[in-house]
Amino acid sequence: MSSTKTNAATRTERDTMGEMQVPADALYGASTARAVENFPIANRPLAPAVIHAFGHLKAACAQANKELGKLDTRLADAIVAAAAEVAQGKHDQHFPVDIYQTGSGTSTNMNANEVIASLANEKLGLGLTTKADGGVHPNDHVNMGQSSNDTFPTAMCIAATMAIGPLLEALDRLEDELAQKAEEWDGIVKIGRTHLMDATPIRVGQVFSGYASQVAGAFEQAATAHMVVRSNLPIGGTAVGTGINTHPEFAGRVAAALTERLELGLPEADDNFGEEYDEDDFDESYVDDGGFLEAADHAEAQAAKDDFVEAHACLKTIAVSLSKIANDIRWLGSGPRSGIGELILPAIQPGSSIMPGKVNPVICESMMQVACRVIGNDATVTMAGMGGIGSIFELNVAMPVMIEAFLESASLLTNVSNVFVDKLLVDLEVNEPRCAELLDASLMTITALAPEIGYEKCAALAKQAHKENKTIKQLVGELGLMAPERLAELMDYESMTRPEAG
Repeated sequence: MSSTKTNAATRTERDTMGEMQVPADALYGASTARAVENFPIANRPLAPAVIHAFGHLKAACAQANKELGKLDTRLADAIVAAAAEVAQGKHDQHFPVDIYQTGSGTSTNMNANEVIASLANEKLGLGLTTKADGGVHPNDHVNMGQSSNDTFPTAMCIAATMAIGPLLEALDRLEDELAQKAEEWDGIVKIGRTHLMDATPIRVGQVFSGYASQVAGAFEQAATAHMVVRSNLPIGGTAVGTGINTHPEFAGRVAAALTERLELGLPEADDNFGEEYDEDDFDESYVDDGGFLEAADHAEAQAAKDDFVEAHACLKTIAVSLSKIANDIRWLGSGPRSGIGELILPAIQPGSSIMPGKVNPVICESMMQVACRVIGNDATVTMAGMGGIGSIFELNVAMPVMIEAFLESASLLTNVSNVFVDKLLVDLEVNEPRCAELLDASLMTITALAPEIGYEKCAALAKQAHKENKTIKQLVGELGLMAPERLAELMDYESMTRPEAG
């Protein structure tokens, strides 16, 4: 064995640069210990989702190498079993490498190689060691046919794909709740507004139907992101995209194994997810069963990260949509007496430490803040796509910060969408008397009279009504400009929202 215990607290591990002391009970070895020493930057390791992705990836790689006759069955099975434990999150505490490390993620890849080797060697009865005679070696076996330059970006793809899954579910749920409100409130008419000023009437159901349509679009954006990140696995490119030291079938077998391990695939074609992946929507290179796909060009997949820039742009678009919806609802619920007050938001907590009885639209504000963060993360992903402040040269070297930002965005959007349903939409109410009051007082309902009495006359009447503090119905009736029956017909607010009925 190449590692020996020196005392109760540490043991000695070796790599190509020499000896390193590691905690006696640590599953990692010398390479990881060096990285811990070298990068005390954020003092926070990468998201567990990346580590779990590495577990799935290393298991799939060992399985592929076993099938191809490259890796001894005894060692392969031990690696698969060990990697499965990493994928399940059983050893997260043994992945201490900082987010801000080597830009290719080499330190995290070696962290995974060492931990899995240690676990595998224990399973083989060889003790807690990253290297053992007749046992599993982190580079030769766990990393067989691989490089950090193709494993880390592949782990990114895996982690991102799995993070987008819950987002799709959350957006589908959000769309359903908004659509339900749209149907429930379709008979309630309110005044519309443009430029923050009174406009023509609109049904509350139409407003919420618009929100539901926005979220349907957000779902499509998330589905696109899902397709993009799972369809360009760099694995198999090894060091620079040429595939040196790996089998030509290796990448395809790994992609298939990952798809099976993670149970990826498209749901039934009658739901939104299946419809988004209709074969007619994409060119033939993307027609598949919803699983992982080997990159069409490994040099591109490793040298650039345009796929992640594109996918996160979809997340940014989702954030913009959600922020708009949250802000609209915040405005419509403003008051309760001095604002618009057409919606009654559920009171879930006191809004002020000094003003008794104040209640604020906190869930809306939470969603709007998430949007701020996601848009900021998009700048990070975009810059990381260029390799940092400068430009990349044949290998992207800003991948750890890119995946950290991506996963945070996906998680935040998922969580806030669910909270928005649970804490706001479920108990949201329409203040019908307030809607009717503001609708009747609006001057812009005179728009319905313009075809009969002209634009300029209507403008003058609107100004007069405002000056005399009268409603349009009241003023036009007093002036006798048309028969009462015709005035009542034209000033039917409901019909103003359904021009086809006119």
